[in-house]
Amino acid sequence: MMKTTARPADINEGAQSEFAARRRERMAVLARADAAELRELWRAFGPEPEHSMLRGPESGAITVRGRMGGGGAPFNVGEATVTRATVRLAGGAIGHGAMLGRDREKTRVAALIDALSADPQNETRIETTIIAPLRERLAAADEQIRRETAATKVNFFTMTRGED
Repeated sequence: MMKTTARPADINEGAQSEFAARRRERMAVLARADAAELRELWRAFGPEPEHSMLRGPESGAITVRGRMGGGGAPFNVGEATVTRATVRLAGGAIGHGAMLGRDREKTRVAALIDALSADPQNETRIETTIIAPLRERLAAADEQIRRETAATKVNFFTMTRGED
């Protein structure tokens, strides 16, 4: 039976915080994932569950804030486009998705994954069939960027002349 919310209420506080940490990490991976790759993994996951849209998917803008030097006073850098969606599965589980950009389908799929993850069996299956492959690809892309950046590193050093 599906849980009724994306945060199971029938587990203790420590388990809820562990669930929240896994959910944060899962949503971070989904947000960074390539939309085409996510759609492919979602199709391979199986038939889409029966669901209804509670919100969206809808796009809007948010204000992006920054701090000079990482510790200065906050200031508005500009705006970014975001898309959000909320779904309810036939079993009652609710899931949310929010992504930078305007990809409504990616956001809807993320919300479905969030809702399905409320069930521990689904959470495990989602982790192995969707999240783990995305995480590995993102880690490989990050490593590639690190290698490319390291290749351009310049080491400066100072030589002193013997006259001093």
